[in-house]
Amino acid sequence: MMQVVLSIQAGQVLPSTLLKKLGVYSRQSSLYKAFSELGRVERTLFLLEYMSNTDMRQQIRAETTKIESYNAFTDWIAFGGPVLCSGDPVEQEKRIKYRDLVANAVMLHNVVDMTNVLGELLEEGIRVTPEIVSRLSPYLTEHIKRFGLYLLDMAIRPEPLRPRPLFTTT
Repeated sequence: MMQVVLSIQAGQVLPSTLLKKLGVYSRQSSLYKAFSELGRVERTLFLLEYMSNTDMRQQIRAETTKIESYNAFTDWIAFGGPVLCSGDPVEQEKRIKYRDLVANAVMLHNVVDMTNVLGELLEEGIRVTPEIVSRLSPYLTEHIKRFGLYLLDMAIRPEPLRPRPLFTTT
């Protein structure tokens, strides 16, 4: 394994070439077995760290929850559900990009609305803390008519975004 690492560092072997060979090689190959065992060791070390480190578990759980929330949000947005109907990779890629474009537009709209409401609360003298804001999510869908009729008037310009600080640093 050290020879492989040194060969990669010296530029004699491309990492992509090595990965291709390891993918095709028989499982009886000594190099395959060595890297497989190294992977098992790394996985075991990670699991031991994960089990013993509460902060790490909480952080991983929080990030996983964010990803799952985003995926559920984009599945909700996708007309026809999360299933990709076409086997054509170009059509699949277009469907995913369009879905993400709509998702980003909805999230931007949600964030603008939430920022405006938080600003109004501050003007009314209600204290808004970073802890409260950290619990908000841009993945709101209750206010959206999913299959509603939408008229687009390109002559009407939206109000400009007026971001304002919610918190003052002291």
